[in-house]
Amino acid sequence: MLHGAKSLVVVIAGLSWSTLSRVGFGWFVAMVVVLALGATVLAVVSWWNTGYHIVGRELRIHEGLLWRRTRAIPLERLQAVEVVRPLLAQLTGLAELRLEVVGGGKTEAPLAYLGVGEAAALRQRLLGMAGRAPAHPPSAAVVPGGPAPRPEAAGRPLHAVRNADLLVSQLLTPQAFLLPFGVAFVVAQFLSEGSWSFIAVASTLTAMAGVLLQPVRRVLDDWNFRLAREDDSLRVRNGLLETRVQTVPLDRVQTVGVTWPLLWRVKGWLRLRLEVAGYSAGEPDDRNRPDRLLPVGDLSTGARIVAEVLPGVRLAGLPLAPPPARARWLRPLSVRVLGAGLDERVFAARSGLLTRRLVIVPYARIQSVRVVQGPVQRRLRLATVHADTASGGGAVAHHRDLAEAWVLAAELTARSHAARLAR
Repeated sequence: MLHGAKSLVVVIAGLSWSTLSRVGFGWFVAMVVVLALGATVLAVVSWWNTGYHIVGRELRIHEGLLWRRTRAIPLERLQAVEVVRPLLAQLTGLAELRLEVVGGGKTEAPLAYLGVGEAAALRQRLLGMAGRAPAHPPSAAVVPGGPAPRPEAAGRPLHAVRNADLLVSQLLTPQAFLLPFGVAFVVAQFLSEGSWSFIAVASTLTAMAGVLLQPVRRVLDDWNFRLAREDDSLRVRNGLLETRVQTVPLDRVQTVGVTWPLLWRVKGWLRLRLEVAGYSAGEPDDRNRPDRLLPVGDLSTGARIVAEVLPGVRLAGLPLAPPPARARWLRPLSVRVLGAGLDERVFAARSGLLTRRLVIVPYARIQSVRVVQGPVQRRLRLATVHADTASGGGAVAHHRDLAEAWVLAAELTARSHAARLAR
């Protein structure tokens, strides 16, 4: 039933307003009903032919009626098993498991749907067999006839984001800030042309909803954001319509990114993001990636969380040296913002004019170091240094003096090698 309901939403979204205007309301409803019934039948057939079991140290998932498919997931490659509860699953006491596997191009083998208690028990069993179970796993007892238990973030609480701050932060985005001007322009157009047809109004409202989609999604995704420390991992719980409990192993963290959006700087707010090796960086839906560390917060909160993820690193004390003055020929407006430097434990690089960004990379996570020169940089004796990580990201020191760039690259190579040997 839940899979059929998801398909119904896709069907209705696929039928545009122009379809309604061409076929009329009655035929439009008939099309929705027929397609919804077909989607429900397919969902039932899919459910009937889907199952899973554990064989040795593999999780095997079988699915398909005409074309049978079996996926075998080695548990030693398992990084995390996340408990996700979309709105309909919350209303029916169900949950979905999503598996993250080292080197996977996307989230593997989502098991949808299981009872909450069964999902929690299976998660603990899989993590235990993979050697990543927490020392004190959260209990998920199921009381017969009682409400389904709710997966909570365990461990030592680090921070809880105020929902009021989350709402204000998304109001301070270009989409929300410019929306009143867009509404005024559309109303003025309608008044001047005298056209208030249903299709015109519906299309305009749909376009406005598309503009607000990103800030609204962030509010829904980061609602009741809770961050906790559990042994050698972080536990993140967030979501309103779809609750998520994610585990981020600290030994897989590649970089920490700090962002100061332009309108947030009035209130002194910032946002923290992670790059985690072994997670699905290629996932088209970025909500599946465990990259949230702090949706919104002040500098002191950000510094405290960064110190938890990267012990000994002080966010406000990173040595960030600017590029030489001649770099203004390439970055005339943002040259004063650019900076890079070597800390005792990390390499840090800052960039951005309207939206300032700081990327922090531990030396042990650096996979390669590159020195890149463009044609204009060669004439100005400048070069850009890239410190790449296993997740495909990293930090970039823009437009350094050529001699300094080669010294910086050599130092990064030596420190990363020493850091890996010391682990």
